[in-house]
Amino acid sequence: MKIALVVKSKKSDEIYQEIKRFTEYLDKRGITVVIEDSMADTVNPSLVRFKNSVPGDTDTVVVFGGDGTFLWAIRLIGDKNIPLIGVNIGGLGFLTEITMDELYTVTDLVISGKATYEKRMRLNARIFEDDTSIMSYDVLNDAVISKGTIARMVSLKTSVDHNYLTTYKADGLIISTSTGSTAYSMASGGPIVHPTTDTIILTPISPHTLTNRPIVLSPEAIVEIELEKDEKDVVITCDGQVSMPVKKGNKVLISKSSHYTTVIKSPFRSYFQILREKLKWGER
Repeated sequence: MKIALVVKSKKSDEIYQEIKRFTEYLDKRGITVVIEDSMADTVNPSLVRFKNSVPGDTDTVVVFGGDGTFLWAIRLIGDKNIPLIGVNIGGLGFLTEITMDELYTVTDLVISGKATYEKRMRLNARIFEDDTSIMSYDVLNDAVISKGTIARMVSLKTSVDHNYLTTYKADGLIISTSTGSTAYSMASGGPIVHPTTDTIILTPISPHTLTNRPIVLSPEAIVEIELEKDEKDVVITCDGQVSMPVKKGNKVLISKSSHYTTVIKSPFRSYFQILREKLKWGER
């Protein structure tokens, strides 16, 4: 078995020592461990390193960090269907739901074949210029179209399945999965949707028309977005990882991806308990 590690930078030496102890534990179990090159010297210089892409023969990826690190790990995995364990050493994290203390138990379940796996839908975001695709990127959380420099209103003509929906006059538009419903979409007033529910969520950011509310679409829907007029500094940002300019005349198409992300679930708490803990529901 091979396990790859992706580790957030700029954490304490104590945390890095804990991760090193975990690598030594895996080695004693006969597990091959590889680590992202940028953090190898910090965590354990003796480990085999990888750059830019998780090796294809990896069985599991363990992510140490917050949700941003988790999304970075998905980028390193690419189209390979490799399950992830998210270990929270960041702040508010819905994707990294396992603690350091729980990691060994969860890892033992993976090694013994008794772990619980959950498939998460992804979206594919494409930009077309003169009917030619100039960008294609899969997202787990969301794709956001907005002004790239300052918060100014943008007009986004939006259609669903070739049927005109509305022209959003807003600071931007978030197109998210159910997994991403607790990220930027929730902060902008979008609904919380259970992550195993396949949906596409449109959430306008500070809409000029207050009756423009978030809408939940079928996972089979195709969302088409165009700039209503020529505007500068409009970009599409995918999972907070990559951005690309959007110009008048471009078409942005967002639809269900053919790829899923597989998450290894915590046996210690349910999704609803995670919601209560992360959002501090019931606290006074």
